Amino acid sequence: MKIKEKDKKKNLSVDELQAELRTLREKRFKLRFKHRVTPLGNPLELRTVRRDIARLQTWIREKAGAVKE
Repeated sequence: MKIKEKDKKKNLSVDELQAELRTLREKRFKLRFKHRVTPLGNPLELRTVRRDIARLQTWIREKAGAVKE
């Protein structure tokens, strides 16, 4: 994820972040399935998607914690 893209996504609302998270989880599922059937051209894409998912989950937890406090 590029820096400008990170900044844009970090400023999204929790609902928008959750929608993006669902999209990335679907993408990860499809990539993993493709990789099991035939090797991916770029297997590092799995790593980047996994890390993007973790990043989104962190931002969602931060925003949810800020609302409760």
